[in-house]
Amino acid sequence: MDRRGTIRTIGQDSERLSPCVCNTLRMVTRAVTQLYDDVLRPSGLRVTQFSILATIARLGEANLKQLADTLAIDQTTLTRSLTLLERDGLIERASHPDGRIKAMRLTSKGRRALEVARPLWAQAQDKVVRELGAKPSADAQRRLIHVFHVAVRKRRLGRERGRVHPRSARRTPSRMGLR
Repeated sequence: MDRRGTIRTIGQDSERLSPCVCNTLRMVTRAVTQLYDDVLRPSGLRVTQFSILATIARLGEANLKQLADTLAIDQTTLTRSLTLLERDGLIERASHPDGRIKAMRLTSKGRRALEVARPLWAQAQDKVVRELGAKPSADAQRRLIHVFHVAVRKRRLGRERGRVHPRSARRTPSRMGLR
């Protein structure tokens, strides 16, 4: 780290990585997502779709809130993905006593797609773990889980205190540290 607090990186990607944790995580996420998508391509699924289908399969049936909470996806993005999966016949709405709740379950086509995709996902997972090494991979996973929990906890605390309002959280001079 230099005197200004900037983390120095070593290697060929040092110019591409950002000192911003959020930006670096997003860059890494995009690169890893592309790797999984490439390996999953023969199944016809993207890793985001695979994750949704695997979660629904694990839960048996899930409503929008359950899926959004489990996958840490905002409901708007999730609804868009669910609409496409439903259109493609991979999931269907399940009846729920409260008609306002959108419960989803896999169709037989969705279960077959997941069966085809699982070994491909395992190949992608093995490739990432092999490239990183088992111990560094486990360490990275542990650290990312910690970052996730810290971020979720801080966001919830901010909401509870009324400080975080997504629509009103504009970059005012005081929020930018200019006052």
